[in-house]
Amino acid sequence: MGIRAQQKEKTRRSLIEAAFNQLSCERSFSNLSLREVAREAGIAPTSFYRHFRDMEELGLTLVDEGGLTLRQLMRQARQRIAGGGSVIRTSVQTFMEFVENNPNVFRLLLRERSGTSVAFRQAVAREIQHFIAELTDYLEVTSGSSREDACIQAEAIVTIVFNAGADALDLTREECRALSERTIRQLRIIAAGAEVYQQRRQAHAEGECDE
Repeated sequence: MGIRAQQKEKTRRSLIEAAFNQLSCERSFSNLSLREVAREAGIAPTSFYRHFRDMEELGLTLVDEGGLTLRQLMRQARQRIAGGGSVIRTSVQTFMEFVENNPNVFRLLLRERSGTSVAFRQAVAREIQHFIAELTDYLEVTSGSSREDACIQAEAIVTIVFNAGADALDLTREECRALSERTIRQLRIIAAGAEVYQQRRQAHAEGECDE
């Protein structure tokens, strides 16, 4: 990459970080202005258009980056699990650490999931589907479930964990620990139920074969 290309990428990153930094519990992405983001990034407003077509394109980039960051963390968690440890506990703790360390990123995903922009809602929906698809792959391999059953379980897990993350944004650290433990219990109940359900389906199938 040449010097000019490196500088352009650096400025682009500055705009992305500037937008993330201005998000808070009081300010959503829709409340940000191009001028504010450009000023935070240390560039002229007109230079913004060298990197993004408009604020919507910047916002969609934030959604993509936020989802990618979280997926990478969860992949790392699954790698740690391979070396030993609780799948559910490690995953929940990793997710809650992400919410604690990146509250603005998670707020963006939550808000735009039900926001007024169709493009933003679709972008967040795609990110959630990425989570579900990766978790489905993992469950299918590790539990021996059918693809359909693994997907249903993955959808339930992602819904519960995302809701817990939303609640965690307004809690103290002690309350977050209690919420994490409750979430872990919920997921363990789902996992136990999925195992029993799979055993019953298998027994039923074997009974039909015996007939």
